[in-house]
Amino acid sequence: MTIYETERLVVRDWTLEPDDLARVFDTYSRPEVARFLSAPTFPLREPAGAAETVRRWHVRNAEFGAGYGIWAVQRRDDGRVVGTVMLKPLPGRDEGKLTDDIEVGWHLHPDSWGHGYATEAARGAVERGFAAGVPEIYAVVAPGNEASMAVARRIGMTSVGRRTDWYGGEELETFRLSRP
Repeated sequence: MTIYETERLVVRDWTLEPDDLARVFDTYSRPEVARFLSAPTFPLREPAGAAETVRRWHVRNAEFGAGYGIWAVQRRDDGRVVGTVMLKPLPGRDEGKLTDDIEVGWHLHPDSWGHGYATEAARGAVERGFAAGVPEIYAVVAPGNEASMAVARRIGMTSVGRRTDWYGGEELETFRLSRP
């Protein structure tokens, strides 16, 4: 199901189809992607982990409620999936509990880095959030992930320094954008 579209991209639900699962595995098994993710399930070690990951995202999307999710980002021109974009409630210090703070995030396959896809997909997610009435949106980035910090700045977010409010108290570079 299509969630939203941008000039070059279609953002849609991840599926359990072989092509999606192969792309999830190929993306999230890579150390250069997983090094900035705090989830203990990454990097994926075997292809079966991709199906488990997509199923977990489907459950989370249902928990998040309408308008939020973890979605596939696909190029319009050739249908290639370039990665993931998310717009979702941030988990608090107790990761089992979601906060009212909304996060935009992105994880792209390395073969899709440097083409502006993260910026384009994130901008679309932010526009979706603001259109739904979200007053402000955060991006939280692992310290040292300069590329993701640059994406946050390109979509107009302002750094508010390192915070430990979310993801179990992990110290993360935090960016914020308020609805215009």
